Amino acid sequence: MASNSTDQPSKSGLHLVHSHAYEDIPGTVNVQASEGDDTAYGQALFPVPAEDPNDPLQWSRSKKIMILIIICAYSFLGNSALLGPGPYLTLWSKVFNVSQADASTLISYPNLAYGFSSILLVPLYLKIGRRPVMLGSMLAFIAGLAGSARANDFGGLMAARIIHCFGAGVCEALPVQLVNDIFFLHERGKHLGYYTFGMCFAAIATIPAAYMLPTEQSWRLFFYVILAFACALFVFAFLFVEETSFDRKTHTGRDVSSDRSDGLATSTNSEKPSDSIVERVPGIPDRKTFLETLLPWGRVDSTIPFFTLMWRSFTYFLVPQVLWVITSFGISIGLGALAFNYVSPIKVTAPPYNWPVSSSGLLAVGSILGFFLALPFTSSSDRLAAHLTRRNNGIREAEMRLGVLLPTMLIGPAGLVVYGFTAELDLHWIGYFFGSGMTTFGGYFFYCFTLAYAVDSYNSNTSEMLIAMNVGKQAVSFGLGFSVLDWITQKGYAVVIAGAFGAVLLVNNLMMIVFMLWGKRIRRYMSNSWLAKLHGRGGYEDQAL
Repeated sequence: MASNSTDQPSKSGLHLVHSHAYEDIPGTVNVQASEGDDTAYGQALFPVPAEDPNDPLQWSRSKKIMILIIICAYSFLGNSALLGPGPYLTLWSKVFNVSQADASTLISYPNLAYGFSSILLVPLYLKIGRRPVMLGSMLAFIAGLAGSARANDFGGLMAARIIHCFGAGVCEALPVQLVNDIFFLHERGKHLGYYTFGMCFAAIATIPAAYMLPTEQSWRLFFYVILAFACALFVFAFLFVEETSFDRKTHTGRDVSSDRSDGLATSTNSEKPSDSIVERVPGIPDRKTFLETLLPWGRVDSTIPFFTLMWRSFTYFLVPQVLWVITSFGISIGLGALAFNYVSPIKVTAPPYNWPVSSSGLLAVGSILGFFLALPFTSSSDRLAAHLTRRNNGIREAEMRLGVLLPTMLIGPAGLVVYGFTAELDLHWIGYFFGSGMTTFGGYFFYCFTLAYAVDSYNSNTSEMLIAMNVGKQAVSFGLGFSVLDWITQKGYAVVIAGAFGAVLLVNNLMMIVFMLWGKRIRRYMSNSWLAKLHGRGGYEDQAL
């Protein structure tokens, strides 16, 4: 039985959370509750927070939700600015005197910049803090949007698009990082799902983008509108998004002594609680004032190997769980967001449909309905994992959340078949709605829960993992979306979308069975491999996070 001498409130009167949960191997956590532990679903909380009200895990729920809303809004705006101009491809090909395939590079190349910005910005926010990098990226986003709205030639528009996408690209990694910083293990699936919904909801941007075409400002108005929202969001971020980088190991300020009857040595990576634990905590510090939280700079960490992180993150392509996230996101973005955005406006404005250009963005409604129908299931993986953890005597495995993917693994590929044959045979336009809706419904599950699974599996190295994920998924989506119009022209919609793309997505989804059956073995093997030593598990990230 644990003896806890820290049940005092902080000086601010806030209750401080206590827990004795610990991680055995990456992704396997003992959440059996001891006396005095705060619990959720009857299980101790993990990660274990410091006895400090400034630890992001100790912040009030309202503050955490405000940060989540702001970062989700940033993800929505960033992705809207990237993918929303889909209806403008035909217009841009005429205005700039280029082919439609060349015009599509105004989306595909910025999409690449969107992902590759993580190589610089993620190590930077580890080095100097999340807050200054987030605020700086927003300023770059704003500047790029202003440049896009004022561009007068193809090269100028391309440059401005790359700038605003490079700046906003950090919102692909930062939301995951912030969820990891401020929420406990049992909350991750749900809150990563909300971030994912913000990202996916950006598909609706093509609807107002299309309706702006007949206006006096035409496509420029789209960038002005996004610019206005971005400026407002910057103000909210400055006021409410406090620095979340926290040196938890230093701030715990506790000495833990233990007597283990079995005489086994404890691991240097995780201190397992013994039958008798006494925690000695010095004075609990004051909570920062509101004005102190507004400082634009963050916590500078001199121990972060900035350039090492850049090259070492690419070794995560060799980690199976990370590679699965990359392919899940990359394939879904490449097949759905890019292919649908390229094909739909061109297809429905031509015979036999002959829709006006201003209505070409309406096909995004199908994608949005798919996301909305999936939204109520956002917390399903957390609930399933909690249920299976109780049945497993308080030992939580990362794979426990994957069962919710079983009902949806065939829906996405089936949606691509419906969409591809509807386009090939010029079937009723309702087929585009059903096809895209089915694809995004299934994709939402794989977006949310493969990401949560990877974070659960390698929690201590989240930041490096995010670099690999973002670079990889944008590269995969770029490869699938690049010259897709030329490929479709040569082979047809059925062969490319229903056949090739559908088969690729199906194989990716079926990999879930591999991880459900052998995921723990893979994690155990990877934890003892040369990669684990290279990644320095138990090193700087355990301290910083």
